[in-house]
Amino acid sequence: MREIIAHVLLARAEAQGGFLRWEDLESVELPDGQQIRAVDPGRGGIWNPGNLEATLSILTSPDGPYADRELEGGLLRYSYQAGPVGGKNLKLRRARDLQLPLIRFNKVAKGTYVPIYPVYVVDDDPVAREFTLSVDSSFGPALSLAPMSDLERRYAERVVRQRVHQPAFRAQVMLAYGTQCCICVLKKAPLLDAAHIIGDGEAEGDAVVSNGLSLCKIHHAAYDENLMGITPDCRVDINEDLLHEVDGPMLLHGLQEMHGRSLVVPEQRSQRPDPSRLDVRYERFLASA
Repeated sequence: MREIIAHVLLARAEAQGGFLRWEDLESVELPDGQQIRAVDPGRGGIWNPGNLEATLSILTSPDGPYADRELEGGLLRYSYQAGPVGGKNLKLRRARDLQLPLIRFNKVAKGTYVPIYPVYVVDDDPVAREFTLSVDSSFGPALSLAPMSDLERRYAERVVRQRVHQPAFRAQVMLAYGTQCCICVLKKAPLLDAAHIIGDGEAEGDAVVSNGLSLCKIHHAAYDENLMGITPDCRVDINEDLLHEVDGPMLLHGLQEMHGRSLVVPEQRSQRPDPSRLDVRYERFLASA
């Protein structure tokens, strides 16, 4: 059942821009019509439905009371529930023993979460009152906590970037831009990407909203291929050759007519595109012409 629940939630999140509201988690309709709750009604971090032998989901928040954090090598630490060592922690420990995956809800804004599945409990430290988690099913509960090789560490960190950081970045960008393309205002979430201004892995390529743009897939591709640039004052600039090319309605309406258009930017000033990053990227566009 947990896999069905997870896939229903992941599909709903994708349809909305990569995130779920609290109300989406309070009542989840399964394909057979059954309604279930995916989170603790008291907004606790660990949800142990009575009909399941092990924990179904955990909730983590950067502004919460617990010291949940990432470790070198792509692992995650998750604090025990406050109180006795047992309690809700028992079923989370049981998930480790039974090698059952969890759903992890990562808070990215007030009442808004990114679902991550599968997540495995791979170690338990009762002294530090922390569990160690892995988001990589190839490691999963069989993960050895012995020191990793450099290759294993790079792989694990890449998996965390892909499955934890990038979904959070996408959700935060979609929320900031109202789940619409900032150029053509297309509002169909599955056709939208959270594009980096400065690429992930580059200097200044942080996964922050001010280094992101909500773009439909055609505008994201055009931006990545330097067929479209964006000036530091948020104006669209189409490659000169492409601007005069004759093709069909997609080129005409999807790209050429966007030339000179101003971006629709977030209301919150701190979430708007960083002009200095836009400038660096725009210079690359000009150099490629």
